[in-house]
Amino acid sequence: MDFDLKFAPVGNYALRYLDEGSGPVVVLIHGLAGDLSAWLAQVAVLRQSYRVIAFDNRGAGHSTQVDEPVSTADLARDTLGLMDYLQIERAHVVGRSMGGAVAQQMALLAPARVLSMVLCASFARLDPLGRRVLLNMRDALEWRMNWADHARHSVQNFVSADFFNQQPERVAAIERLIGGETRLPACYIRQNTACQEHDTLPELARLHQPVLVMAGASDPICSLTATGWLGDGLPNVRTEIFENASHFFLMEQPERFQQLLSDWLVQHA
Repeated sequence: MDFDLKFAPVGNYALRYLDEGSGPVVVLIHGLAGDLSAWLAQVAVLRQSYRVIAFDNRGAGHSTQVDEPVSTADLARDTLGLMDYLQIERAHVVGRSMGGAVAQQMALLAPARVLSMVLCASFARLDPLGRRVLLNMRDALEWRMNWADHARHSVQNFVSADFFNQQPERVAAIERLIGGETRLPACYIRQNTACQEHDTLPELARLHQPVLVMAGASDPICSLTATGWLGDGLPNVRTEIFENASHFFLMEQPERFQQLLSDWLVQHA
Protein backbone atom coordinates (compact mmCIF):
# COMPACT_ATOMS: atom_id res chain seq x y z
CA MET A 1 0.00 0.00 0.00
CA ASP A 2 1.27 3.44 -0.93
CA PHE A 3 1.11 6.06 1.84
CA ASP A 4 2.77 9.47 2.03
CA LEU A 5 4.50 9.70 5.42
CA LYS A 6 5.46 13.12 6.76
CA PHE A 7 6.60 14.76 10.00
CA ALA A 8 4.80 17.45 12.00
CA PRO A 9 6.43 19.68 14.62
CA VAL A 10 4.28 19.41 17.75
CA GLY A 11 5.72 21.11 20.80
CA ASN A 12 9.21 19.74 21.34
CA TYR A 13 8.53 16.65 19.23
CA ALA A 14 8.40 15.59 15.59
CA LEU A 15 5.46 13.26 14.99
CA ARG A 16 5.44 11.02 11.94
CA TYR A 17 2.00 10.93 10.37
CA LEU A 18 -0.02 10.12 7.28
CA ASP A 19 -2.93 12.17 5.96
CA GLU A 20 -5.02 10.29 3.40
CA GLY A 21 -8.34 10.85 1.63
CA SER A 22 -10.92 13.59 2.00
CA GLY A 23 -14.22 14.07 3.81
CA PRO A 24 -15.07 13.88 7.51
CA VAL A 25 -11.89 13.51 9.57
CA VAL A 26 -11.02 10.27 11.37
CA VAL A 27 -7.99 10.26 13.70
CA LEU A 28 -6.50 6.84 14.50
CA ILE A 29 -4.39 6.44 17.66
CA HIS A 30 -2.31 3.29 18.10
CA GLY A 31 -1.70 1.45 21.35
CA LEU A 32 1.24 0.89 23.67
CA ALA A 33 2.93 -1.50 21.28
CA GLY A 34 3.62 -0.61 17.67
CA ASP A 35 3.09 2.55 15.65
CA LEU A 36 0.84 3.92 12.89
CA SER A 37 1.39 0.76 10.83
CA ALA A 38 -1.14 -0.91 13.14
CA TRP A 39 -3.82 1.00 11.20
CA LEU A 40 -2.73 0.58 7.57
CA ALA A 41 -5.47 -1.92 6.70
CA GLN A 42 -8.10 0.45 8.07
CA VAL A 43 -6.54 3.49 6.37
CA ALA A 44 -6.71 1.72 3.00
CA VAL A 45 -10.47 1.26 3.40
CA LEU A 46 -11.42 4.49 5.17
CA ARG A 47 -9.51 6.88 2.90
CA GLN A 48 -12.05 6.16 0.18
CA SER A 49 -14.68 8.11 2.14
CA TYR A 50 -12.86 10.04 4.88
CA ARG A 51 -9.82 12.14 5.59
CA VAL A 52 -7.80 9.72 7.73
CA ILE A 53 -4.97 10.73 10.05
CA ALA A 54 -2.71 8.13 11.65
CA PHE A 55 0.55 8.88 13.44
CA ASP A 56 3.29 7.57 15.69
CA ASN A 57 2.90 8.73 19.27
CA ARG A 58 5.97 10.40 20.73
CA GLY A 59 8.25 7.65 21.96
CA ALA A 60 7.07 5.22 19.27
CA GLY A 61 7.80 4.41 15.65
CA HIS A 62 9.72 7.19 13.93
CA SER A 63 8.48 10.04 16.12
CA THR A 64 10.77 11.73 18.64
CA GLN A 65 11.91 9.37 21.38
CA VAL A 66 12.99 10.78 24.72
CA ASP A 67 13.31 8.99 28.05
CA GLU A 68 11.05 11.23 30.13
CA PRO A 69 7.86 10.92 32.19
CA VAL A 70 4.71 10.90 30.08
CA SER A 71 0.98 10.57 30.73
CA THR A 72 -2.01 9.78 28.56
CA ALA A 73 -3.02 13.44 28.95
CA ASP A 74 0.36 14.46 27.49
CA LEU A 75 -0.26 12.19 24.50
CA ALA A 76 -3.74 13.69 24.13
CA ARG A 77 -2.23 17.18 23.97
CA ASP A 78 0.16 15.91 21.29
CA THR A 79 -2.77 14.62 19.25
CA LEU A 80 -4.65 17.89 19.57
CA GLY A 81 -1.45 19.68 18.58
CA LEU A 82 -1.19 17.53 15.47
CA MET A 83 -4.79 18.41 14.63
CA ASP A 84 -3.88 22.10 15.04
CA TYR A 85 -0.90 21.68 12.69
CA LEU A 86 -3.14 20.00 10.11
CA GLN A 87 -5.84 22.66 10.61
CA ILE A 88 -8.40 20.10 11.76
CA GLU A 89 -11.05 21.58 14.02
CA ARG A 90 -13.00 18.42 14.87
CA ALA A 91 -12.61 14.70 14.26
CA HIS A 92 -13.94 11.26 14.99
CA VAL A 93 -11.30 9.55 17.14
CA VAL A 94 -10.54 5.83 17.07
CA GLY A 95 -8.11 4.45 19.65
CA ARG A 96 -6.64 1.03 20.30
CA SER A 97 -5.85 0.13 23.92
CA MET A 98 -3.68 3.03 25.16
CA GLY A 99 -4.94 4.99 22.15
CA GLY A 100 -8.47 4.74 23.54
CA ALA A 101 -7.23 6.11 26.86
CA VAL A 102 -5.66 9.02 24.95
CA ALA A 103 -8.96 9.60 23.11
CA GLN A 104 -10.78 9.94 26.43
CA GLN A 105 -8.26 12.52 27.60
CA MET A 106 -8.73 14.45 24.34
CA ALA A 107 -12.48 14.54 24.90
CA LEU A 108 -11.97 15.78 28.46
CA LEU A 109 -9.46 18.45 27.43
CA ALA A 110 -11.29 19.68 24.31
CA PRO A 111 -14.80 18.18 24.14
CA ALA A 112 -15.90 20.24 21.14
CA ARG A 113 -13.09 18.80 19.01
CA VAL A 114 -14.07 15.14 19.44
CA LEU A 115 -17.21 14.26 17.50
CA SER A 116 -17.34 10.59 18.44
CA MET A 117 -15.04 7.93 19.84
CA VAL A 118 -14.38 4.30 19.05
CA LEU A 119 -12.52 2.61 21.90
CA CYS A 120 -10.98 -0.73 20.91
CA ALA A 121 -9.71 -3.03 23.67
CA SER A 122 -9.37 0.02 25.88
CA PHE A 123 -10.00 1.16 29.43
CA ALA A 124 -10.84 4.07 31.69
CA ARG A 125 -8.98 2.28 34.48
CA LEU A 126 -7.16 -1.02 34.31
CA ASP A 127 -8.48 -3.70 36.61
CA PRO A 128 -6.00 -5.61 38.84
CA LEU A 129 -5.50 -8.31 36.19
CA GLY A 130 -4.76 -5.81 33.43
CA ARG A 131 -2.39 -3.91 35.69
CA ARG A 132 -0.52 -7.12 36.54
CA VAL A 133 -0.23 -8.15 32.88
CA LEU A 134 1.21 -4.77 31.93
CA LEU A 135 3.57 -4.83 34.90
CA ASN A 136 4.80 -8.30 33.93
CA MET A 137 5.40 -7.21 30.31
CA ARG A 138 7.28 -4.14 31.52
CA ASP A 139 9.36 -6.29 33.87
CA ALA A 140 10.21 -8.73 31.06
CA LEU A 141 11.58 -5.89 28.94
CA GLU A 142 13.48 -4.31 31.83
CA TRP A 143 15.03 -7.63 32.80
CA ARG A 144 16.02 -8.68 29.28
CA MET A 145 16.27 -5.33 27.42
CA ASN A 146 15.59 -7.33 24.27
CA TRP A 147 12.49 -6.85 22.13
CA ALA A 148 12.48 -10.43 20.81
CA ASP A 149 12.52 -11.83 24.35
CA HIS A 150 9.82 -9.34 25.37
CA ALA A 151 7.65 -10.52 22.46
CA ARG A 152 8.15 -14.18 23.37
CA HIS A 153 7.01 -13.47 26.93
CA SER A 154 4.08 -11.26 25.86
CA VAL A 155 2.45 -12.58 22.70
CA GLN A 156 0.06 -14.95 24.51
CA ASN A 157 -1.54 -11.93 26.20
CA PHE A 158 -2.77 -10.54 22.89
CA VAL A 159 -4.70 -13.41 21.28
CA SER A 160 -7.23 -15.99 22.36
CA ALA A 161 -6.26 -19.56 23.27
CA ASP A 162 -7.92 -20.93 20.13
CA PHE A 163 -6.11 -18.43 17.91
CA PHE A 164 -2.78 -19.18 19.61
CA ASN A 165 -3.27 -22.95 19.23
CA GLN A 166 -4.81 -23.02 15.75
CA GLN A 167 -2.98 -20.17 13.97
CA PRO A 168 0.73 -20.74 14.72
CA GLU A 169 1.95 -18.91 11.61
CA ARG A 170 -0.10 -15.80 12.40
CA VAL A 171 0.99 -15.90 16.04
CA ALA A 172 4.61 -16.11 14.86
CA ALA A 173 3.99 -13.07 12.63
CA ILE A 174 2.61 -11.09 15.58
CA GLU A 175 5.60 -12.14 17.67
CA ARG A 176 7.97 -10.99 14.92
CA LEU A 177 6.10 -7.70 14.70
CA ILE A 178 6.42 -7.04 18.44
CA GLY A 179 9.98 -8.38 18.51
CA GLY A 180 10.99 -6.11 15.65
CA GLU A 181 10.47 -2.91 17.63
CA THR A 182 13.15 -0.27 17.14
CA ARG A 183 11.97 2.19 19.79
CA LEU A 184 13.92 2.94 22.92
CA PRO A 185 12.89 0.44 25.60
CA ALA A 186 12.75 3.36 28.04
CA CYS A 187 9.94 4.96 26.00
CA TYR A 188 7.86 1.77 26.14
CA ILE A 189 8.50 1.50 29.88
CA ARG A 190 7.37 5.11 30.42
CA GLN A 191 4.19 4.61 28.40
CA ASN A 192 3.47 1.28 30.09
CA THR A 193 3.55 3.20 33.37
CA ALA A 194 1.26 5.87 31.87
CA CYS A 195 -1.30 3.16 31.08
CA GLN A 196 -1.14 1.80 34.62
CA GLU A 197 -1.65 5.30 36.02
CA HIS A 198 -4.44 6.29 33.60
CA ASP A 199 -7.76 6.80 35.41
CA THR A 200 -10.62 8.65 33.76
CA LEU A 201 -13.26 6.52 35.47
CA PRO A 202 -14.51 9.38 37.71
CA GLU A 203 -14.75 11.67 34.65
CA LEU A 204 -16.64 9.44 32.21
CA ALA A 205 -20.00 11.10 32.92
CA ARG A 206 -18.58 14.30 31.37
CA LEU A 207 -18.08 12.59 27.99
CA HIS A 208 -21.31 13.08 26.06
CA GLN A 209 -20.02 12.16 22.62
CA PRO A 210 -21.37 8.95 21.11
CA VAL A 211 -18.93 6.15 21.94
CA LEU A 212 -18.53 2.67 20.47
CA VAL A 213 -16.68 0.31 22.80
CA MET A 214 -15.32 -2.90 21.30
CA ALA A 215 -13.64 -5.60 23.39
CA GLY A 216 -12.38 -9.16 23.20
CA ALA A 217 -14.16 -11.49 25.60
CA SER A 218 -10.91 -13.21 26.64
CA ASP A 219 -8.69 -10.11 26.83
CA PRO A 220 -6.61 -10.17 30.05
CA ILE A 221 -5.29 -6.64 29.53
CA CYS A 222 -8.59 -4.82 29.00
CA SER A 223 -10.90 -7.38 30.54
CA LEU A 224 -14.67 -7.51 30.53
CA THR A 225 -14.48 -5.92 33.98
CA ALA A 226 -12.68 -2.88 32.57
CA THR A 227 -15.01 -2.91 29.57
CA GLY A 228 -18.00 -2.94 31.91
CA TRP A 229 -16.65 0.11 33.73
CA LEU A 230 -16.61 1.98 30.41
CA GLY A 231 -20.12 0.86 29.58
CA ASP A 232 -21.47 1.81 32.99
CA GLY A 233 -19.73 5.18 33.11
CA LEU A 234 -20.22 6.63 29.62
CA PRO A 235 -23.59 8.38 29.06
CA ASN A 236 -23.90 7.62 25.31
CA VAL A 237 -22.26 4.26 24.69
CA ARG A 238 -22.73 1.10 22.66
CA THR A 239 -20.67 -1.98 23.48
CA GLU A 240 -19.73 -4.81 21.11
CA ILE A 241 -18.02 -7.94 22.48
CA PHE A 242 -15.90 -10.19 20.26
CA GLU A 243 -16.39 -13.70 21.57
CA ASN A 244 -13.41 -16.06 21.51
CA ALA A 245 -11.05 -13.13 20.87
CA SER A 246 -8.56 -11.18 22.97
CA HIS A 247 -6.66 -7.89 22.95
CA PHE A 248 -5.86 -8.14 19.25
CA PHE A 249 -9.45 -8.90 18.16
CA LEU A 250 -8.87 -6.50 15.26
CA MET A 251 -6.47 -9.09 13.85
CA GLU A 252 -8.39 -12.15 15.02
CA GLN A 253 -11.74 -11.03 13.52
CA PRO A 254 -10.80 -8.27 11.05
CA GLU A 255 -13.93 -8.47 8.88
CA ARG A 256 -16.32 -7.95 11.77
CA PHE A 257 -14.19 -5.16 13.18
CA GLN A 258 -14.02 -3.30 9.88
CA GLN A 259 -17.76 -3.65 9.33
CA LEU A 260 -18.59 -2.30 12.80
CA LEU A 261 -16.17 0.60 12.37
CA SER A 262 -17.44 1.48 8.90
CA ASP A 263 -21.08 1.31 9.95
CA TRP A 264 -20.37 3.48 12.99
CA LEU A 265 -18.70 6.17 10.91
CA VAL A 266 -21.50 6.16 8.35
CA GLN A 267 -23.98 6.62 11.18
CA HIS A 268 -22.08 9.42 12.92
CA ALA A 269 -20.09 11.16 10.19
